[in-house]
Amino acid sequence: GEEAAYPALVGRLLAQRGVAVQIVNAGVSGDTSAGGLARVDWLLSLRPEVMVVALGANDGLRGQPVAAIEANLREIVRRARAAGARVVLAGMKMPPNYGPDYTRDFAALYARLARELDLPFIPFLLEGVAADPALNQPDGLHPTAEGQRRIAELVAPVLLPLFEPATPSAER
Repeated sequence: GEEAAYPALVGRLLAQRGVAVQIVNAGVSGDTSAGGLARVDWLLSLRPEVMVVALGANDGLRGQPVAAIEANLREIVRRARAAGARVVLAGMKMPPNYGPDYTRDFAALYARLARELDLPFIPFLLEGVAADPALNQPDGLHPTAEGQRRIAELVAPVLLPLFEPATPSAER
């Protein structure tokens, strides 16, 4: 359910740290970067302060060209920034059966985007969860409630500094 999904859990973790935020889970099961790009203007009409971009896994599972995924993600970031949102990029990885070149190029696109666009970065959204049968549903791809909790624990610390007021530097 939506309350057990990592975005809602991130909201609770941030609230426990004194940061009250309204979380909008704009994720769509099975979504691709092209689908996210098609919906981004709707999401931006809500005027988010921060947007976590966690797209591309379904593109990769469908063998979409890495360059097309990257172009979609770049455009999502461009539009979000133009609307005044700060963007966090969540990286994804492909299973090794997609071949060494594709899996390498796919993973590298996220690190490259984060570096080039100076984005807060989560190297692998499913770190510690992917491929663990105890943390995934029977399909082996979608996290269980416990897997969602672990993802939230990975995401929340990256978001926290974006909501904390800047501390003035010491006088010299």
